[in-house]
Amino acid sequence: MTPDKDLLAAATAWRRDFHRYPELLFDVDRTAACVADLLRSFGCDEVATGIGRSGVVAVIRGGTAPASRTIGIRADMDALPILEATGLPYASAAHGHMHACGHDGHMAILLGAVRYLAATRAFSGTVVAIFQPAEEGGGGAKVMLEDGLFERFGIEEVYALHNMPGMEVGTFALSGDVMLAASDRFDIKILGKGGHAARPHETIDPIIVANHVVSALQTIVARSVDPNDPVVLSVTSIHAGEAYNVIPSEVVLKGTARTLSETSRDKVESRVQTIANYIPKAFGAEVELDYRRGYPPTVNHPVQARILGDAAARVVGDAAVQRDMAPIMAAEDFSYMLKARPGAFIFMGNGMTAPLHHPEYDFNDRALPLGIALWVELVTREQN
Repeated sequence: MTPDKDLLAAATAWRRDFHRYPELLFDVDRTAACVADLLRSFGCDEVATGIGRSGVVAVIRGGTAPASRTIGIRADMDALPILEATGLPYASAAHGHMHACGHDGHMAILLGAVRYLAATRAFSGTVVAIFQPAEEGGGGAKVMLEDGLFERFGIEEVYALHNMPGMEVGTFALSGDVMLAASDRFDIKILGKGGHAARPHETIDPIIVANHVVSALQTIVARSVDPNDPVVLSVTSIHAGEAYNVIPSEVVLKGTARTLSETSRDKVESRVQTIANYIPKAFGAEVELDYRRGYPPTVNHPVQARILGDAAARVVGDAAVQRDMAPIMAAEDFSYMLKARPGAFIFMGNGMTAPLHHPEYDFNDRALPLGIALWVELVTREQN
């Protein structure tokens, strides 16, 4: 299936409109309203709004032989708190907000596929198009699930794609196992005793303590986890003091841990707690630790990964589909959906553009027809 010129022009216009008016997390009122209006205009059998606070769901039933199988396809809707620096004619009109991860393109792709499927009905079974808020840190997928998404619409399998800068347009990549990491966060507040910098012996210097804590945290990756099970642990923020001649009374450390397995995830959390709680005490300082688990690992199901890979191969050829992609340490809340139902997640080439979450990033419109064709191929071939 190759989208015709009218469909491609429409998808491009939708994408650039979404890009022009980015919205964050669950506060995607304009975006969700536009999506819902378009879905109704396509003649979907059902369009539901407010799922998971601000998600939109459309149901399209096939017109060929009856079948009970129902699959879900997800697109994310939210943008990022980034000041855009592209200079494009359709650049963000919301200062400090931008679609720097390509969710504008993901929405346009799914809308294009839905318009085609609703017009042709050349498949059996049912397709549920899921437009999800708050992927960028809000866990919108989990909220939609808690709102009964899968049970209400009878979803048995679920699929999603994400664009990937650095991969050529016309290529796809996935695996039949773990694709993305779990993402956890921690805050460590070290409470010492402040004083004059000329009399350090009268203080408990939390900066010295923090240095030891940061160094010890790096040994978790080097010495506490299996080197064959990748882990990333980064301290990304240190805040302490304001003056040259004052030793502060506290230091606040912030950081993230990324893991691919639950075994390493448990080990990292345990070691962070031990290091953060006991090293400060050796110096006479106190500590407050807040360790928060975020998105779990994104793990594809082998059968569904094969199905999705086959659909991609029908679009771009088997040689352009990498089926054994090594996992990367970014995180994605589609992981919650894959824990609840069989399914698969695939990367789609965005070309040699700026990286994701960069002020100069833009979704590559040349990828739109390939994404639309992927979903149409998945539905029309696998649902017959």
